[in-house]
Amino acid sequence: MDFQKLTEEMRRLALEAGDKIMEIYEADDFDVRSKSDDSPVTAADLAADAIISKGLRAAFPDVTLITEEQSDSHALSASTFLIVDPLDGTKEFIHRRGDFTVNIAYVVDGAPIRGVVYAPAKGRLFITDADGKTSEEKAPFDNATPGTQTPISVTTPDNDGLMIVASKSHRDQATEDYINKYNVKDSRSAGSSLKFCLVATGEADIYPRVGRTMEWDTAAGHAVLIGAGGDVVRFDDHTPLRYGKEDFANPFFIAYAPGVDLKTA
Repeated sequence: MDFQKLTEEMRRLALEAGDKIMEIYEADDFDVRSKSDDSPVTAADLAADAIISKGLRAAFPDVTLITEEQSDSHALSASTFLIVDPLDGTKEFIHRRGDFTVNIAYVVDGAPIRGVVYAPAKGRLFITDADGKTSEEKAPFDNATPGTQTPISVTTPDNDGLMIVASKSHRDQATEDYINKYNVKDSRSAGSSLKFCLVATGEADIYPRVGRTMEWDTAAGHAVLIGAGGDVVRFDDHTPLRYGKEDFANPFFIAYAPGVDLKTA
């Protein structure tokens, strides 16, 4: 893989998809339909998927592509693949809360090694460079030319007072019970893959997810966090979270900055 080309294409396509998403987001109204699993899908999901899929297939025709809108179980046989959530946080989008992202990641042998997370309503873009290190670029963006990209990294956590981030739409009692195992300085909620990015920038120390997610929900944020010095492990045994699983379903997991004294369930 040409990682410089990959970085450039992921950035450009994420921004182009974000432009289309914001065009629909800022309209007076938009249609919302339900998929077979009862999850919502909008015109923005489908338009962003079309933009990213077309671009990635043109740039990397020999690499397997998986997207939320075009997942196919035959792709599980590939050890290397691109995985996309064209609009992560559809519920946040529908309720116009702004916490939605465009996610694109590249996975090799079960590990997401490159990724981009773009939050168009918040003007924040997080991306791994050709060497796998993560930077943040802030608006305004030129789709063709990268602006100033500031390297980011996790902070050294204080286990006597941790900063916690948890799901905005899925913060249930099981999540609260787990958070209560820690000494918490402050806790905040965020939507979509932004939670990984808040750990990556040091705005949070730990993000526990006790609930259902899919690989396209997490791969890009996982790559961004790894590139900033963080990690993501399974909730049950603290082994690395892997990709290419049956049905693309994730187990519960914990994203964190090294130094956090991880608790068992």
